[in-house]
Order: sequence, then C-alpha cells, then structure tokens
Amino acid sequence: MVEEYDLLGNSFPIWNGAPSLTYPIIIREELSTSMAGFVSAKWGLVPGWARDGGGRPPPVNARCETVSTNGLFRKAYASRRCLVPVDGYFEWHKLDASGKKKQPYAIAMKSGEPFAMAGIWEEYADKVTDELIRTFAIVTCEPNELMATIHDRMPVILAPEDYMRWLGPEQDPHDLMEPFPSDLMTMWPIDSKVGSPRNNTPDIIDRIGLGPTDLFDV
Repeated sequence: MVEEYDLLGNSFPIWNGAPSLTYPIIIREELSTSMAGFVSAKWGLVPGWARDGGGRPPPVNARCETVSTNGLFRKAYASRRCLVPVDGYFEWHKLDASGKKKQPYAIAMKSGEPFAMAGIWEEYADKVTDELIRTFAIVTCEPNELMATIHDRMPVILAPEDYMRWLGPEQDPHDLMEPFPSDLMTMWPIDSKVGSPRNNTPDIIDRIGLGPTDLFDV
C-alpha cells in the first residue's frame, strides 16, 4: 500500500480539493489485524456492484443518520470504513434565501494540526479494463456550535484515540459520529476563487476581510 501511495506524490499538495479527484485515505489492511496504511481513492462513492461507475455523479457525503441503512452505504459502513486525513476543509455560507450569494470559509484545528474525517470506501470493476477502482465518501453529522453559524452539516471528525476503532471490525460504531468540539476548531473567510478547483495554490486559504458586519470571522 505504501507503493501505491507513493504514486500520488506528484499530485500533492492539494490546496483546493474537489469531488472526483484522487486522494490518500487510510484503511485497515485486514479487519482481523491492527495494521492500517495509505491507499489512493477517488472522492465520490461508487458501490461495488456498479460496474459502469454508477452512470451518474456519485455521492461525496453520507449522512450519519442513514449510513447504516441506506443501500448505497450500508455495506461499506459495516466493513469498509476509512480515515480521510486533511489539514482543513471549506464550507459555503448562504447569504440570501436563493442561495446564489455565498461566502466561502476555511475550517481547521486551532492547533494547526492535521486531522482525520470519518469515511467509507468501496471498489468497483471498470467495465472495459476490469481494473478495480477504489472510491470513498465522507460521513457527515449535525453541526457543532461553530459550524452551525454557516451551515447545517459538518464532516464527522474523529479524535485520534478513536481512529483504530473506526477502522476496526465493529459493524456500527454509531457513537463516534458526533459533532467535533467547537472550542478546538477555527474558521475564517476566504476568497470565492476556491469555487474552481483550477485554483490550487497556497493563497487559496488566505483570510480576507469582510468588514465590521462579518460575524463569523473567529
């Protein structure tokens, strides 16, 4: 698995991640062991039975409330959970009822340390080459107090001591899918150029000023 992860070297760092791109995720090599490692996967979950790739845009998120019962997610949730390591993520705050006017924010840990989102993964066979293609989705939950100021969902962020339990053989670690503590997180407004994945440079996460009416610059 290390060799496969090395193949991603020329594509990093990714400053502006988007669905359909390939990322490193962490999976358990065998559920019967404690060994885990990096593999590559495309963001957008395609079930193993979808030999043609699903035929439509695959879901990038899975709601924690239904991940154990939804037909697209339940098998992956029961036995193919993963960690999605990141330094931060983006979210858009709707500024009007239509949703056309939005302000993007960057969200990270106050400590500046990387963290891991809870994910699920699958493999499907390409109908032409029969190559196995790995895909993943991020599990989401209700927002914490910080995220609730801009959005009604957030990714499930796991504490380091829960990583191996999430990756392990337990079929329904439902209690881990809770909002991460607000006091450990921070967010700040960024430029709307983050809306295009072509803009993949370090300044994508630079703070911008929104003036005295910015209530969410924390």
